[in-house]
Amino acid sequence: GGQKGEGGNLAQVQHVVLILSGKGGVGKSTLTTELALALRHAGKKVGILDVDLCGPSIPRMLSVGKPEVHQCDSGWVPVYTDAQKSLALMSIGFLLEDPDEAVVWRGPKKTALIGQFVSDVAWGELDVLLVDTPPGTSDEHLAVLENLKKQHKVDGAILITTPQAVSTGDVRREITFCKKTGLRILGIVENMSGFVCPHCSVSTPICMDTHTHHLCLLQTGLQLVLD
Repeated sequence: GGQKGEGGNLAQVQHVVLILSGKGGVGKSTLTTELALALRHAGKKVGILDVDLCGPSIPRMLSVGKPEVHQCDSGWVPVYTDAQKSLALMSIGFLLEDPDEAVVWRGPKKTALIGQFVSDVAWGELDVLLVDTPPGTSDEHLAVLENLKKQHKVDGAILITTPQAVSTGDVRREITFCKKTGLRILGIVENMSGFVCPHCSVSTPICMDTHTHHLCLLQTGLQLVLD
């Protein structure tokens, strides 16, 4: 690889989108993977940056295991999931010695690793870079945002929620985080909104009263996408 040019390793990346949620277990990594595969299917070159220190699950979803991470002059070389090199992945899980070990680190050590991780991956040419983040609005999110903004404009964020009030309450805080940091909200996805019967294909709502519609209209003026 060549040396980092103007704009660093993100110089040839066209768009950067963050996947956020205030609540864990709502399907951020699943949606990131599905979105990446859909974009690749549409002929785009896509990268996924998996910065979830405590639960990096995208390598498993894309069946890449724990490959050797190689370095070039400009940083770490991402792992390609296909021969055409149209889907690139870099996960923090690749750098952990034991994938089953819990990461028990204080904030400064986490943010230092994330900062290095965001800036030191040699992505090359990409149409879209998707950033899968941990749940919440912590130092880790600020570290991701600050380091991305040093090299590239961040196009915005997609927020993931589930229908229950406990989940939408957390996402409301995520909306506040986006507003305070100047991060544009591209959309809100309500995941796990219904169960589709395998026999008759009728969709049954899991929660009878979804709170996400109010959240979209009141907080952002956005339409809701059900998944």
